[in-house]
Amino acid sequence: MAMRSAAKHALVTPPLAPGISGALFRGRFSPRNPGARPCRAASSSPAPAAGKHLPPLFSVAPMMDWTDNHYRTLARLISRHAWLYTEMVVAETIVHQKDNLDRFLAFPEDQHPIVLQIGGSNLENLAKATKLANAYSYDEINLNCGCPSGKVAGHGCFGARLMLDPEFVGDAMSAIAANCDVPVSVKCRIGVDDHDSYEELCEFVDKVVSKSPTRHFIIHARKALLNGLSPAENRKVPPLKYEYYFALLRDFPQVKFTLNGGITTIDEVSLSIRQGANGVMVGRAAYNNPWNMLGHVDGEIYGKPTRCISRRQLPGLW
Repeated sequence: MAMRSAAKHALVTPPLAPGISGALFRGRFSPRNPGARPCRAASSSPAPAAGKHLPPLFSVAPMMDWTDNHYRTLARLISRHAWLYTEMVVAETIVHQKDNLDRFLAFPEDQHPIVLQIGGSNLENLAKATKLANAYSYDEINLNCGCPSGKVAGHGCFGARLMLDPEFVGDAMSAIAANCDVPVSVKCRIGVDDHDSYEELCEFVDKVVSKSPTRHFIIHARKALLNGLSPAENRKVPPLKYEYYFALLRDFPQVKFTLNGGITTIDEVSLSIRQGANGVMVGRAAYNNPWNMLGHVDGEIYGKPTRCISRRQLPGLW
């Protein structure tokens, strides 16, 4: 069911849960407007099942040169249930290295649940790469629509730049889904350059959902500026707008949205979920301080026994 392109999408923030402080959000929410009219959701199709694993309430963001096999091995030693992401692998790399795929795609069995992130802007290569990667039994395939790096969004013409062409992203996700037998997802920003209104974000989500089986979006709650800012600055300078994320939860109830950006402690993760977030993705905080973040995920986020009570126990798990 498509949205009316001229519709105005008011941003409405859900009330804080009883007894929970709003300090985490530091005034980033817009005032609640009881008369606001939500945008119309794209489809009533159910979300695909996530398989035998617990849902992705907590995940570690894909980070180039960081979330490699070595880091993921350490992360899994600490947490059984955190969802792990690979570094982004460019579709053309998979296609051109089809005789050497273990180098790029192989991982130990105990790293499940694990998501492969693919980057690219060529439909044929995205389809071929997904078909090759499907043999490795990832738990989900994710398309990068959020990286603002000049090598990716500039010369490569993919990453965050893809948000400017939701029609293509819908086609790409359809091609990816047709070549794998696991759920598919999109990691994106809330906008790009001057295309940063909530209405445009809704149109992006609506188009992708209506053209493909995609029912999971990871939303980095900052827009990307493709000119003038480095990737590091793009993680800090554009303001966080968590109100966009919570409005998406309201306006697309059949879609799962994971919140990314600006969350650096396990208490903030827990608060976000208690306030209604479907899941939270953490990047550098989970890499720079793996024990302080991942050591609490199983118990505090999933309510499951922790793998170890002290980092001193980790060598015994090898």
